[in-house]
Amino acid sequence: MPLASQVVLISCVKLKRTSPCAAGEMYISPLFGKMLAYANSLKPRSIYILSAKYGLLDLKTVIEPYEQTLNKMLLSERTAWAQGVLAGLREQIDLDRDHIVFLAGLRYRELLLPHIRNYFVPMEGMSFGRQLKWLAEQNHV
Repeated sequence: MPLASQVVLISCVKLKRTSPCAAGEMYISPLFGKMLAYANSLKPRSIYILSAKYGLLDLKTVIEPYEQTLNKMLLSERTAWAQGVLAGLREQIDLDRDHIVFLAGLRYRELLLPHIRNYFVPMEGMSFGRQLKWLAEQNHV
C-alpha cells in the first residue's frame, strides 16, 4: 500500500478574472494568491480548488468566470455540492490515508470533514485580516 501523502484544498474567492482561464489563474484576490503560495510551499502531492460552481477543480482545468458562493446556498444545495466534491476526491486520493490541508472557510469544509480522517485547518477561526497576516508570515512576504 502506498504511503499517505499531503493534499491541499483551497476555497474559491469572489474576485475573479473576466474571461475563461485555468482555475489556478482565475481567482485574483490577495487572499487566494497567498493561499496558493502557501499551498505550493508545502510541496503537496496535489492542490485542488473548492469551487462553489464547479466543485473540485484541478489548477489546470479551464473554467468560465462565475458569481456563486456556498455562503448563500441552502443546506440541500451545499450537501449536493459536498457529495460531488467527495466523489471527485475519492477518484484522486485516499480519504482514509491522505493528509488534507484545508485553506477554506467553514462553509467549504463543514460537510467534507466528516468523510476525511486526516486533516488540518491552519487558519481555523482566524479573521480575514489575521489570515492574510498569517499567510504572509508563512510565505515570508
